[in-house]
Amino acid sequence: MSRTQAGVPAALTVLLTLAACGVDAGHRGIAGPRRLDGRPITLVDPNPPDPNRPIADLSNPDAAVRGETASRTLDTRTFPIQRQVTGPFLGADREEPFEVDAHLQPPMAHEQGPTPEKVPFGTTREGAAVLPGSITQFSGLDRTGWVPPDPTLAVGPNHVLITVNQTIAWYTKAGTLQFSAILGSQGNPGFFEPIGAGTFTFDPKCFYDYDTNRYVVLALETYSNSAYITIAVSDDDDPNGIWHAYRTDAVLEADGTTFWWDYPGFGYDQQGYYVTGNLFGLNQDGWGGAGFRCFRKAPLLTGDPAVYFTLRGPGAGSVQCVDNFDAAGAAYFVEVESDFALRVHAISNPVTEPTKDSYRVPVGTFSGASGAPVLGGGTLSVVDARIMNAQVRNGTLYTTHHVSVGGVAKPRWYQISLNGWPATSIPTLTQAGIADPGYGISGFFPAIFSNGGGNVGMVFGTSSPDLAAGVVVTGRLATDPPGTMAEPVLVRRSPIGGTNGRWGDYFDITTDPTDDTTFWCISQTDEPGIGWDTRIASFRLGEPCLADLVEPYGTLDLLDINAFVVGFQIHSSQVDFAEPFGVWDLGDIAAFIESFQAGCP
Repeated sequence: MSRTQAGVPAALTVLLTLAACGVDAGHRGIAGPRRLDGRPITLVDPNPPDPNRPIADLSNPDAAVRGETASRTLDTRTFPIQRQVTGPFLGADREEPFEVDAHLQPPMAHEQGPTPEKVPFGTTREGAAVLPGSITQFSGLDRTGWVPPDPTLAVGPNHVLITVNQTIAWYTKAGTLQFSAILGSQGNPGFFEPIGAGTFTFDPKCFYDYDTNRYVVLALETYSNSAYITIAVSDDDDPNGIWHAYRTDAVLEADGTTFWWDYPGFGYDQQGYYVTGNLFGLNQDGWGGAGFRCFRKAPLLTGDPAVYFTLRGPGAGSVQCVDNFDAAGAAYFVEVESDFALRVHAISNPVTEPTKDSYRVPVGTFSGASGAPVLGGGTLSVVDARIMNAQVRNGTLYTTHHVSVGGVAKPRWYQISLNGWPATSIPTLTQAGIADPGYGISGFFPAIFSNGGGNVGMVFGTSSPDLAAGVVVTGRLATDPPGTMAEPVLVRRSPIGGTNGRWGDYFDITTDPTDDTTFWCISQTDEPGIGWDTRIASFRLGEPCLADLVEPYGTLDLLDINAFVVGFQIHSSQVDFAEPFGVWDLGDIAAFIESFQAGCP
């Protein structure tokens, strides 16, 4: 096959707009792409499964079907081109040749539900929690020829690994690109091509497993008569080198209909790796709810055959897996259940004898936003009010999505205490809030993560009729008032307006395993001459250091002393540290000296 540096075969770049994730209001699954003019075409699985193989039958909603798949070893050091993707794919006439259709799902149930009582529910507090000068950032993968990018990231001791549609790459933490490859067979070779992947290897996700110090990567595939959950695990904390890879059959049956997986969730705990997805009819009408696949972790670490169980939630949809830092127990998942409640799922004994429980957690009425207006008159597609990501530490689940507040999209976050459920008690909402970027400003695609100290970081996109699409970060300290997030801090705003249509469809955030204090995130901007670009950033949270007035932030020196003296002389509000405010006196001088002597956190 002829290949281009951008990894897209010339014969395909002008042929099709991928739309394999599209469904209409009747939940019709379209397993395949469409040409640019809308006419359907068929992608062929280059390594199809045995048509007589047994298909997992999940007609019984309590069923858990066991599967097993042999591994293939990948060694990225043997790839003849280590950096297959080094710049934007511009395509014919600078048009996007591929687009994955919007990830739809059945509408939320509309019923009047209880509003949580005595639960702190707040909004943005005054002041920032992001430490001044702590933000570092660099440009990651940009326009690959696919829309949207669906960016996720995994951070290890020395590398930042990211995935987008349809590419994987990793960098040093300083932003130096070490490796990049197309995920499917358009690569040279594609990352998953040695294990049989074809040209439609979509919706990738990744994470770094704190428990075993491994990178883990997921991609879905679907063709006319086949579908796969494809997964790879690095053999150590360096993504360069050996990976154990698996292409697992993702076709299942229920009540006479065969289904494929879309819009995956991806998470882990001490015992397993977990994948969720929306189930649509494979070349036929049908909605099967949500699929759950539980991989036993241990075999995947050594390249032994993958052992996994597949379950189904007939009434579920767009379920997110949880990154669980707690000791082995149930595997957790969360979704929007209705317009007033979330539903938490727990799978007990997930890698031996799985059984699934579900519990409704009322969180207060909400509705989804229809879109996000952007400078230039366009509107960004922000999907809907589905949950975007989730994490558990110390028995506490954090999760988030965007909702409509006065017709404007705003990030809404939740803290849920699991209370030992399902073994004991039940989950309860403990606090929630809106992370408001400002009046009339939309906030969308939020992602949330906590660290071991109880601090919480967030990233989300922003736009308004007067603002180009941008990226902000924020957070809350463990000592903050319940239900509040600090003021957002800008990471980057797109230099140009006029963006319209698909965006996201999600962002991602995690913590750095070397200190569990630094937050890393990935997001999206629109860059001149490029199109979409991923933005990789890190930041830290903490109480502000009053004396740290000028760069270099984090260091107190003569520059800060000089800035204070000048500010004091001109009565700058920046140095009005002590009451009575509006008066510059010895109290302000004493506060500066005390802060300077204490040093920065």
